[in-house]
Amino acid sequence: MGWRQNLFAVTAASFIGFTGFTLVMPFLPIYLQQLGVTDVGEIALWSGLCLGVTPAITALMSPLWGRVGDRFGRKILVERSLVSFVIVMAAMAFVTRAWHVFALRIVQGLFAGYGALAITMAADSAPKDRTAHAIGVVQTAQRLGPALGPVIGGAVAQIVGIRRAFFVTSGFYFVALVIVFFMYKEHRAEPASHARKDQRVTFRNVLAFENFILMMLVIFGLQFVDRSFGPVLPLWVEQVGVPRDRVALVSGVLFSTMAFTGAAGHHFCGRLLRRYNARVVIAGGAACAASGCGVLGLSGNFWIMCTASAIFGIGIGAAMTASFTAAGRVIPPGAHGTGFGVLTSASLVGMASSPFFAGFLGGASLRIVFFADLALMALLAVAVARMMKDERSPVGAGG
Repeated sequence: MGWRQNLFAVTAASFIGFTGFTLVMPFLPIYLQQLGVTDVGEIALWSGLCLGVTPAITALMSPLWGRVGDRFGRKILVERSLVSFVIVMAAMAFVTRAWHVFALRIVQGLFAGYGALAITMAADSAPKDRTAHAIGVVQTAQRLGPALGPVIGGAVAQIVGIRRAFFVTSGFYFVALVIVFFMYKEHRAEPASHARKDQRVTFRNVLAFENFILMMLVIFGLQFVDRSFGPVLPLWVEQVGVPRDRVALVSGVLFSTMAFTGAAGHHFCGRLLRRYNARVVIAGGAACAASGCGVLGLSGNFWIMCTASAIFGIGIGAAMTASFTAAGRVIPPGAHGTGFGVLTSASLVGMASSPFFAGFLGGASLRIVFFADLALMALLAVAVARMMKDERSPVGAGG
């Protein structure tokens, strides 16, 4: 069926693109050293600026690009984004100063956003009763890519060097571009701009949709907690008694466990939503994530921490997909791009702000980060259980 081909196209492009991005970005501090930045503090500063500026700009631009997609079609915007990534990533191989990297990351932020558009395209193409499945499959690909990318990237950097690895990343994006161009067949819904003037969907209209603001806050909270472990987990692993020469390995196992079980949560969310309403799945997922945070903050046993990481990943993955699905089903088809753009902005703000707050709290106590995450997840679970209105039609229905 045509929708399955479209789903394959955006899923494959998402996986390849997200994998390609993480081939090189985890090694950015090393690249900055090669560019002549020698002070550790300056390396950390430039790394933070370069890594943070793109999601910050993308968060501002996502609703705008989503609305443009509602008006002119989403396929051409994804192609535009992928073309820009091909060029920018290749240009990264020629930089000679740290500020060159920062400037290119700004440009990248202006044209990024294909991840949100891919979710929208999958939701648009799928039959109404398969929307949750389609969103979950794309989000699974977007989570598995970053789980595998650093492993592949480490091998590539070892063979050809970090500078040439940017060409490999550029090639990944080119392959994703070719897949979307030839395989995705866009079937345009009536755009919001062609609707009657009194039916036009604005940003304010989107926020007024039932449960939408609550889902936006939930998505922000889920992403905020999911990204909070980056600055503190390796330090926590060392603090609980893991020998220093094994910290990187143990931390990597825990991060990979979270990534792969998060992907499983995304993937199986559609089945859960066929048995339970979104309110139950989101609240249950947040509660699972909260318990995982709590156990991570209490135990230093490797196997218990692995189990807690798995519980956390499954909960976050299922709750995230269910939140996007519940929000998406109240948005009219002609405004999907705008709505998913707003949701993605909430996710990106959580992604950009989380490491800062986790680092700030971790400066006082590493353990408090896990308990703060537990409290936030528990609060979200209670808020969803008490405030979210039950669905009036089967999950996946259009607006």
